[in-house]
Amino acid sequence: MTDKKITVKIASGLEARPVALFVQVASQFESNIYVEMQDKKVNAKSIMGMMSLGVLEGEDITISADGSDEEKAIMELEKYLSEEK
Repeated sequence: MTDKKITVKIASGLEARPVALFVQVASQFESNIYVEMQDKKVNAKSIMGMMSLGVLEGEDITISADGSDEEKAIMELEKYLSEEK
């Protein structure tokens, strides 16, 4: 199990389109991936779950992954969230 705290740098935050792309990236990996923010924890491969977090630009989230490709999964998701779009 690997986890990492990441600051979201997407200007619009995680609204519909960025969430869909985030879920696409997460779904490429075998690992179970979760996103935590404050007291909520959701499956990173679930569009509805991710939308329910309402993540805004500049907010911190924690991504955790458990599986054979967990480190690569976190690295790719961090890269996606860190790019200013």
